[in-house]
Amino acid sequence: MKTPALQLLLMIFITAANGQVSDSESDWIPLFNGENLDGWTVKIAGHPMNENINKTFYAEDSILKVSYEGYKNFDMQFGHIFTDIAYSNYIFRVDYKIIGLGMPDAPHWTNFNSGVMIHAQSPQSMRIEQGFPVSIEGQFLSEGATAGTQTGNAVTPGTNIVMDGKHITEHIINSNSELFPLDTWVRFEVEVHGNKEVIYRVNGKEVMRFAEPQLDDTDNDAKHLLDLGANKSLNQGYIALQAEGQPIWFKNIKIKVLEEH
Repeated sequence: MKTPALQLLLMIFITAANGQVSDSESDWIPLFNGENLDGWTVKIAGHPMNENINKTFYAEDSILKVSYEGYKNFDMQFGHIFTDIAYSNYIFRVDYKIIGLGMPDAPHWTNFNSGVMIHAQSPQSMRIEQGFPVSIEGQFLSEGATAGTQTGNAVTPGTNIVMDGKHITEHIINSNSELFPLDTWVRFEVEVHGNKEVIYRVNGKEVMRFAEPQLDDTDNDAKHLLDLGANKSLNQGYIALQAEGQPIWFKNIKIKVLEEH
């Protein structure tokens, strides 16, 4: 069986050879094989890379699950599972379902809250105690959340964006979506054109559009990356799914490679 990383590399080769990407469903490349976590890297705050404590992330029934059944306490152990390849121009698609209750000792805003990070720094470059990668989040919320009144928001740990020509420094930028009930499958799609444009869609409807993702030079984690030689302009990065104290399931995790434009 080809690993997700190998499948993607083959797709990139085919794309380059053909000079275009069609709209065929066959152009969607699975990033999750449904059986294990091959092609992904776990990083949980306070632990070394690939220490998947208490089986936080696991595969079952073709679903990538985030579970806290093995935890006694959350203890601010925010986790992320990263793709093994960085991307620049693509559409990423995932179906998510927020389930159950969050950890009692997790911050209240984590309840019914998760997300996907794009243009994320590599897990290798994160400090061991770092809670969130420098990235841009597509936030997933369900009814009952205290972090917002709609899903599909943009959240900016260590980053800033531009909307309608205006430099935005707020940490959470609201989408025009709505909240869906707990235990409901919701489809999220993010279309990324390097540093030029990013579009969020929820259940096929556009809910957010912004441009020029960039590192925030007032943020300590971003400043660390800049000191290491990172470009302030974010043209590419890893994709990471969250585990921040709330159980959630992910399935149909796919990517379509796009031409740069």
